[in-house]
Parts: sequence; structure tokens; C-alpha cells
Amino acid sequence: MMRLKPVAVFVLLALAGGLQGCASQRSSAALDDASAAFQKVKDDADVLRSAPRDVIRAGESLSRAERLSGYIGTGSDVRHYAYLSQRYSEIAREHAKLALNQERQAKLDLERQRLQLALREAKLASVQQQGKWLESQIAALASQQADRGLVMTLSDVLFDTGSADLKSSASRTVLKLVQFLQLNPRRIVRIEGYTDSTGAPEDNLKLSRGRAQSVADMLVDLGVDERRLQVEGYGDQYPIEVNASERGRAQNRRVEIVFSDDKGKLAPAR
Repeated sequence: MMRLKPVAVFVLLALAGGLQGCASQRSSAALDDASAAFQKVKDDADVLRSAPRDVIRAGESLSRAERLSGYIGTGSDVRHYAYLSQRYSEIAREHAKLALNQERQAKLDLERQRLQLALREAKLASVQQQGKWLESQIAALASQQADRGLVMTLSDVLFDTGSADLKSSASRTVLKLVQFLQLNPRRIVRIEGYTDSTGAPEDNLKLSRGRAQSVADMLVDLGVDERRLQVEGYGDQYPIEVNASERGRAQNRRVEIVFSDDKGKLAPAR
């Protein structure tokens, strides 16, 4: 058996000691890093609240690494548990960030919902105010008839003589009617045409219906559902003044808009 010389033995012992020292330094550095990471998450209230289990695991792994560091030959185990501790600390921080982001998103969603609700309420208030204004405008142009409800009269000045075509001057009145119907979607109307007694009865009947249809067509062109409209022509029937004077005949040449109530109930046709 070959015996080592004293010098060789000394060299081997020095190398072993050096390796042990390097391993000890790596273990110490790993412990320091893990301890610093654990201290940060332990002192962070948000992390403790969001990821308590990960913080506990980080502390347990760090404690095990510290216990093992007191024994020779356990450097790899020390570094392993120090690594686990540091990873648990990192995971705890990530969970905390995720939870905070979710909380912020929830707050943003609530704020967005609050703003949307406020906007809808503002729009509703605006629509209600507009609706009241339009109702007052329609009421100013209409009269209340006991047997027929609310009736708005369009005079013959909105048509050329003998023509069923609406003049451009009628658009303002018709637009108010469209807006009123848009804000009151359950209401329907009957559009009734009338003439004076001048001319043949069959011609008057045709002209009265044509004028009522012109009003209906304009309403449909402006977006009113045609199912909400009824059209009738009565010719020279139902005069409101005697036809002996021009003034009386002018008042008899008219289109009447008969409104249903707000539940869609319309008075029977004549």
C-alpha cells in the first residue's frame, strides 16, 4: 500500500477545506437572499392578506435551511431549502400583485357602472324633459275633443290648392309629431283628411285621403312604424264651419291627427 507523503496530505486537506469553504459561502449567500426576500413579504400587509399560505411556506423553508446550516455536509440541502423559501416569497408577491390588480379592476368596474348609471339617469331626465316640452308643443297645436281624445289639426295652408303634396312648411310641425311619437312608443294615431264642399264628392273623398296619406308617408319616412298609423279620408263630410264663406271653407279643408291614449287605445273611427 502506497503511503502519501506529508506534503501531499497537507495539499489534499487544503483542497478539501477550500471546497468546504466555497460551499459554505454559497450556502450563506443563499440564506441571506432567502432571508431578505422573506423579510420583505413578512412586512408587507398586502402580501400577508393576499397570500398567507405562501408566506408561511417561505418561513418554514427558511427555518429548515437555517437549521441545516449548522451541520457539516448539508450545504446542498441548505441551498435547496433557501431556494424554496425564496421562490415561495416571490410567489407570495405575485399573488399579492394579482389580488391588488383584481381589486383595482373591480373598483374600476364599479366606477364605470356608476358613471354609466349616472349617464343613463341624465339621459332619462333629458328625455323626460324633452318629452314634457314636446307634449306641451303638441297640446298647443291640438284640442281636446270629448268623444275623440286629443286631436291636432293641420290646416290646408300646408298643401297647394287641389294637391295632396305637403309643402316644405309642414316639415316643422310633422317633425314635432315624429319626436312625440318616438318618446311615446305606445301611442298610435289616426290621420284623417277633410275637404270643403267645392267639387264632386268622389274627387273630394280622393283628395282628402291623399292628403292624409301624404302626412302618413312623411311620418314613415322619418322613422315612425307604419303599424302605428291609420289613414282615413272623409271628403266634405264633418265640416267644422259652414261652406258659405271662404273662411269657413278654408277651415273645413284640413287634416286631423287623432291621438290614442298613452296605453295605445284609440277612439273609434267616424
